Amino acid sequence: MPKTPDYFSGKTIVITGAASGIGRATALIFAREGANVVCADINEAGVKETAAAVNAKGSQALGMKVDVTRRAETIGMIQRAIDAFGQVHFLFNSAGAAIRRAKFLEIDDELMSRTFELNVKGTFYGMQAVIPHMLQKRFGVIVNVGSMAHRRGGPGSSIHYAAAKGAVVTMTMGVAREFATQGIRALSISPGPVQTPFQDAAASSPELVQRFLDDVPMKRFGKPEEIGELVLFMCSDACEFMTADTVYVNGGGGWR
Repeated sequence: MPKTPDYFSGKTIVITGAASGIGRATALIFAREGANVVCADINEAGVKETAAAVNAKGSQALGMKVDVTRRAETIGMIQRAIDAFGQVHFLFNSAGAAIRRAKFLEIDDELMSRTFELNVKGTFYGMQAVIPHMLQKRFGVIVNVGSMAHRRGGPGSSIHYAAAKGAVVTMTMGVAREFATQGIRALSISPGPVQTPFQDAAASSPELVQRFLDDVPMKRFGKPEEIGELVLFMCSDACEFMTADTVYVNGGGGWR
């Protein structure tokens, strides 16, 4: 929570991957705090539902279909946010996926390319699009989604994804350090298993899901809202000395 009452009221956040899961949960949390929420996702129907839910909470929403793997669309997303609300204060790059599970020798060129395009380029394009604007305002917070996978390596199922998320965490740190004196903070969140559509999209087997669960001392998966509340804290004025870090949220597990 912020130190200042109504800190987020009237401020604007852009959220990618906002159609479901962590992105949608975060959108609704920022709406609760009175922020303007720009909801972006390749899933047009889902992102419209999120925008409608934000509006229903009394906040202002802008929902748009965006493919974050395309630079022009990502630049357009930021420009539309600025045109609508005047300033972008926060960017949450939530869009990402493992595409599909694969053992290391089964990872082909297409899977590797698609995984890096979505997770790395999608994050890279968003940051490059918004940072010039944040530099003009000398204010901005960027939060990217990493993963516990970058610490574990993803053996047997997702080395491609772990490598991509490792790149996200490293890139976030570099951006944070480069712009640390210019009013911009950049952080990443490395969750353990979270109950989202991600698992279904990646075709996680029941055995793999159980293995993830067995590694969590709390004996449950995280909730999207628990990640969203952390994003809120990271963006708030209660967190102004924090930058370049990744925060692990894993119920005590995810290290095996």
